[in-house]
Amino acid sequence: MAQLFPKRANAVPRLLLTGLGLFLVALVAVIWYYFSPWYTDVGYAPVQPVPYSHKQHVGDIGMDCRYCHTGVEKSATAMVPPTQTCMNCHTLVKPSSKKLAALKQSWDTRMPMGWVRVHKLPDYAYFDHSAHLRAGVGCESCHGTVSEMDVVTQRQPLSMGWCLECHRNPEAHLRPQSAITAMRWKAPPEQAAFAARVIKELNLRPPTNCSGCHR
Repeated sequence: MAQLFPKRANAVPRLLLTGLGLFLVALVAVIWYYFSPWYTDVGYAPVQPVPYSHKQHVGDIGMDCRYCHTGVEKSATAMVPPTQTCMNCHTLVKPSSKKLAALKQSWDTRMPMGWVRVHKLPDYAYFDHSAHLRAGVGCESCHGTVSEMDVVTQRQPLSMGWCLECHRNPEAHLRPQSAITAMRWKAPPEQAAFAARVIKELNLRPPTNCSGCHR
């Protein structure tokens, strides 16, 4: 009996299975990246009611992070500055600037500014700013070099895997307390010895179990 299909048709199932396998691998790779915080969250830079430039205030003028974010050393939250903090300067510095119209309105009406939060963890994740600063983790490690940002932009994914990576190997992120708010800080050659000493002196044991962050 004559064959209905040529001999080369025997390769079709193998080609289909190979193609299906490659498609599944590509699909996983696409989901792995495009559905991850590296793609969905990094680069987030919302428009704020007042065009506040960290580059100008921190980088050029030299303001310390803790002047505005007053709770960062003593509470879980860093705190967004109230209108009063801004007006400590701007009652005298460019009080009639059109860029500060929303700030002036907030001051006159006693209504809080509607700042848009940039760095936000899920409600089910617990994070304590003060604990990290006491350990010697600098602001720059999580927030990036804000002293160069006209518009604050999220630079890190703040994902569980990213946090665990630091908790398992915190040595590279530990600094002297005097350099906590420093930008473009460079680790000295003796960083490993310094970090080992800090870990021992402070008995640092960053949690890697679920209950450390999910309470």
